[in-house]
Amino acid sequence: MADTFTQILFHAVFSTKHRVPLIDTKLRAELYPFMADTVRRHGGILISLGGMPDHVHFLLRLRPYVPISSMIRFLKTNSSRWLGERPDLVRNFAWQKGYAAFSVSESRATAVRTYIQNQEIHHAKRTYEKELRSLLKRHRIPFDPDKILD
Repeated sequence: MADTFTQILFHAVFSTKHRVPLIDTKLRAELYPFMADTVRRHGGILISLGGMPDHVHFLLRLRPYVPISSMIRFLKTNSSRWLGERPDLVRNFAWQKGYAAFSVSESRATAVRTYIQNQEIHHAKRTYEKELRSLLKRHRIPFDPDKILD
């Protein structure tokens, strides 16, 4: 084959440390564009970004040379550093230690995008912990229920 052709989509989610609801409307208005730019600078394409005061969801298209672990580390590190320099937005901000990531087929991308954009509707019915457990079960990812959240 003369070239490399890929379509690598991921749905990723992670929360603030101890799920403290720090991402208010003011912070979101600045954090989300910063994170979108961070994804671009690390070779990804952000398709959707949304969340709640205690967590964020991403739908990302990655280049074949960018591992999801590298992208998440880059996002968390850079946004934490940036927020540490912005006490006008938030104080003592930290992300949780881990993350969850799920592969997404192109045929499901629109549904995942809609899911991410409608987080407030979903969380009127279920907590972040229940949402995360459901995602892990649906994707058949084994987990220790006692260690799912930090």
